[in-house]
Amino acid sequence: MNPEFIDKLNDLRLAFGKPMTITSGYRHVSHPIERKKQTPGAHTTGQAADIAVSREDAFHLLSLALSKGFTGIGIQQKGSGRFIHLDTLKNSPERPRPTIWSY
Repeated sequence: MNPEFIDKLNDLRLAFGKPMTITSGYRHVSHPIERKKQTPGAHTTGQAADIAVSREDAFHLLSLALSKGFTGIGIQQKGSGRFIHLDTLKNSPERPRPTIWSY
């Protein structure tokens, strides 16, 4: 994992004031999720994590993540596997940042 990303994630955790369950961190390009993609995703850079969170905690975490400068935010708030993806990738033609998307 990228040390600067870990520092930013820890800063977010301290501001959140609760434990954060990471459901996905670094993924090798051979990981089944990454192999399905045309281009390996943010997780392969060591600058991304998915955090299990829902309802009012999701809103609070999202608000904090925006204020802390996370550049990529993906939101999955349907069904049983609710999470928020956070990354710190820089803007590029392949990955425009900042951006928010839903799954």
